[in-house]
Amino acid sequence: MSNTEQATEQTGIGRPPGGSARGAKQFPSWESRKYNYFEPKKRHASLYENVTVDVLPDMDRHLLQGWIIGFADGMEAYDKRRTAVQCSDWHVYRAPDGEWERNHFQRQAAVETMIGQVVNHGRAAKAAENFDKRWLPILEKHLGALAECEFGLHYATMSGQRDGVTQMINNSILTHSSQKIRLAQDLVLYLAEIGLDVEIDTSLGKTTWLEDPIWQETRKLVEHIMAGPDYLEQYFAINFVCEPIVTESIRSGFFMQLAACHSDFMSPVVLSAAENDYDRNLENAIEMFGMISRDEKYADDNKKVFDQWLNKYVPMAVSAMEQLQPLWSQPRVKHVSYVEVYEAAKHRLTVALSEAGISLPDEIQL
Repeated sequence: MSNTEQATEQTGIGRPPGGSARGAKQFPSWESRKYNYFEPKKRHASLYENVTVDVLPDMDRHLLQGWIIGFADGMEAYDKRRTAVQCSDWHVYRAPDGEWERNHFQRQAAVETMIGQVVNHGRAAKAAENFDKRWLPILEKHLGALAECEFGLHYATMSGQRDGVTQMINNSILTHSSQKIRLAQDLVLYLAEIGLDVEIDTSLGKTTWLEDPIWQETRKLVEHIMAGPDYLEQYFAINFVCEPIVTESIRSGFFMQLAACHSDFMSPVVLSAAENDYDRNLENAIEMFGMISRDEKYADDNKKVFDQWLNKYVPMAVSAMEQLQPLWSQPRVKHVSYVEVYEAAKHRLTVALSEAGISLPDEIQL
């Protein structure tokens, strides 16, 4: 017997499929000529897909023996019952921004560099000393309160991101959370830095958030989102309700519109990154919930859940925005009105929902 024949006899290598030797069993995709074990969104898989798809194990795709760990309430490690909506295939979702760890941290670092350069230049030019005297107390109280609001939204998404059944979903929620805590920290540090040049009470923002009547409905909305039992309900409420109606209106419709009129060129730069963040997060949310609202099997049931969420959060957001109305009367120069900002907010909400294939329930009045 030749050496090759002896090796074949001992190892089974080279035997035709169907034998009892090791390596002879045929497995799924035995004859496939594909190099990917998932279906890429485009012709070739992106780097984002290669490092994200199927990173999180899935009992239906890989763990055929079931999860080996679970929780005291009977839920498994990653359980589809953690959200009220359903999907035929959660793995279809791909984040339009393609963000994962490396490019996320690169972008965050670039934002911090930009903000640091502007604030340092502003301090060198003694810009804060030239702010309108009525503008500085507004920053002290209400920009500080906005930092508390953004931290609350970070807290909700930070806890919610763990429950997604795919890494693609969890990545979108987690990068959202990271952007929120960065913004909250940026606002606190920004007030502290200009406080080196002018007198500012950096604790007044928290007091305003907890005690000022015009912020209490916003606080109620944020705390209800934080207490939400469903991670996709939280993500939905933030992107489709809280952001367009309330927080974007404050960031873009108030501070960014009115700062320059009061000799403040720094605040808009600090907040501009957050507006870019929201554009990216909203695009992700439209893609995600559009997939769910158009699901071939569960679309009708999912839309009923969306109606419940909208009925729960939209009235709170509208009430929060109405209570914030006096904020637009405080600056000396009234470049933009509350009515204009609120109309833009309503349009933003309805367009975003429409793009996701969702409609406002008839009983909701904006």
